[in-house]
Amino acid sequence: MTDTEHALVGNHLADKVRRRRLLEQTVSPLPANPRVITVSNQKGGVGKTTTTVNLASALARRGANVLVIDLDPQGNASTALGVPHRPEVTSVYDVLLGEREIEEAVQPSTDHENLFCVPSTINLAGAEIELVSLVAREQRLRTALEGFLGRSERPFHYVFIDCPPSLGLLTVNAFVAAQEVLIPIQCEYYALEGLSQLLGNIQLIQKHLNPTLRVSTILLTMYDARTNLAQEVAGEVREHFPAETLRAVVPRSVRVSEAPSYGQTVHAYDQASIGALAYLEAAAEIAERGAPTHPHEGA
Repeated sequence: MTDTEHALVGNHLADKVRRRRLLEQTVSPLPANPRVITVSNQKGGVGKTTTTVNLASALARRGANVLVIDLDPQGNASTALGVPHRPEVTSVYDVLLGEREIEEAVQPSTDHENLFCVPSTINLAGAEIELVSLVAREQRLRTALEGFLGRSERPFHYVFIDCPPSLGLLTVNAFVAAQEVLIPIQCEYYALEGLSQLLGNIQLIQKHLNPTLRVSTILLTMYDARTNLAQEVAGEVREHFPAETLRAVVPRSVRVSEAPSYGQTVHAYDQASIGALAYLEAAAEIAERGAPTHPHEGA
């Protein structure tokens, strides 16, 4: 290894140590009321589920009680949180159909004692069709969630909803149940592709079903500081969404990519990795910012 390479490695390690110390000195405020956040991007492969479970895990490690609702029939969030989601397991499918309450479906995550999950099962794949004929089909999740949060002896600070990449009734239920939308954007070609469509869909939800819904957070993922492209994409996103885009970025990381195949979050898989550190920084920033205020509040 050359002197230059030694210097680069040294600088990299020093930067990690500095950032970790800063995090350790930072106390994340807990919200007075539960923040319900839907993680959405209709473009596939942007790290939506990865972002959901790792932010939830990071906030749990920073003292919050966190619930993840897996609304994606693939059940990847359930897997990453170590929660069984075989077809016979009580799941969000039973909740949406009104057959079970959320407390009957909630399971503790093996990831952290503060982290819980309402799993998805393969049954959810047919839920879009089954929901069509039901009364208040867009409101099913919100009604169930509000009831659960009101009854729960454990005060939940954050609820993350992981939804499918398509805009169907499952995603609409996620938008109606939430106050905030978090959009992960990968720093690659076509990163902003589909974003205008997503924002248009959110506006429709605001107009017709949930006027308090806000895009509160944009998180840049798969960031490679060595490439001009990543820097250009990041610059473009920050230019268009200066208030919503987090300072923290999630770098392209082997550990972040590997963790799901072991059924773990990156924090459980390798808590010393740069990816784990990035998600902890993003979580701290989300907590620090607090929930967005709505125009009519305080008027």
